[in-house]
Amino acid sequence: MSISSLDLNLLLVLHTVLREKSVAQAARRLHVTPSAVSNSLSKLRLALGDPLVTRRGRGIVPTPRAAELGPALARAIAELESVVDRGPFDASSCSRTFSLAMADAGQVAWLPSIASSLTKAMPHARLRVVGIDSLLSLGDLASAEIDLHVGVPARGAGIHVERLHEEETVLVARKGNRACAGRLGRARLSALGHVRVELAPGRGFRDAFAAAYERAGIERSVLMTVPTFGAAAAVVAATELVTTLPRSLFAAHGARLGLLAIAGAVPRHAVPMALCWHDRTHADPAASAFRALVRSALRAAATR
Repeated sequence: MSISSLDLNLLLVLHTVLREKSVAQAARRLHVTPSAVSNSLSKLRLALGDPLVTRRGRGIVPTPRAAELGPALARAIAELESVVDRGPFDASSCSRTFSLAMADAGQVAWLPSIASSLTKAMPHARLRVVGIDSLLSLGDLASAEIDLHVGVPARGAGIHVERLHEEETVLVARKGNRACAGRLGRARLSALGHVRVELAPGRGFRDAFAAAYERAGIERSVLMTVPTFGAAAAVVAATELVTTLPRSLFAAHGARLGLLAIAGAVPRHAVPMALCWHDRTHADPAASAFRALVRSALRAAATR
C-alpha cells in the first residue's frame, strides 16, 4: 500500500500502544478515550491486513508485523519530536552553516571581527562567505543560499533592511606618487589615471563613487576596471594610478600596502551600510542569533 493513502496519526497510536503495552495507558498518554484508541487500531488493522496486537490478561502483545514496525516507528517519531520540540536556541551547540554575502572590502575590514565573534559564541557553527557577484548569480535573498547580506541596502519583496552605519570613501595613491603631491584641484584630479571598481552593474560602491565625482563636476580618466577593492588597492600600490576605496579597507590595509589618502576636490561621501535578510529566515532563532552576532561585530569594528 502507498503511505500517502494512510492516516499517519494511526501510526502514532500504534507506537504509543506498543510503548505503553496497554490501550488504556496509551489513551491517557494521547489524551483520548480508550475507545478512540481501539477505533484507530481497527482502522490500521484493516489498512495493513494484520491484527497488530492481541490481548493477554490486562495487557497486549504485538504480532510479528507490529514487532517489526515498532522499532522503525520509534526511531521516526523520536526524530520528528527532536525537530518539532527543539526547545530554546542554544548557540553553544549550534552546528548550522550560515551563508554571508559581502563585498571584498567588508571581507577584509569586518570579517575577522565576525569570525572571532562566531567562534566564541557558536564554536560548532560554520560560516560560508560569498562575494556580491555570487549573491547576484544565486538570485536574491529569498533563495536558500544566503542567510544574510552586509552592504548597501538591498531591495525586493520580503527583504528586511537594518541600517548600520555610513561608510566613508577615500581617494588613495601610493606613497611617493609625485602626481598627487599637494592638494589636488579638479583639473589635476581629472588628469590622473583612475582604477574603477566594478562590483556588479547597478549595485554597490561603484555607483555611489561615480555620483560623488559627478556632483563635484569631475570627469575621471578611468584607465583600468577591476572586480574588487583589494585588486584596486594592489594595482595602485604598484603604479602611478589612483583609486577610491572604502575608508574601512584603507584603515585596515593602507599602511601595509604603502597607500596614502590624498586631499582633493572630491567631496566627502558616505555610503549607507546595512544588514539585509529575507522573510524566509526572519523568524528563525538561529538566523536571528547570527544576525545579532554580525551586528555586534560590525559595530565594534566600525568603532575601532
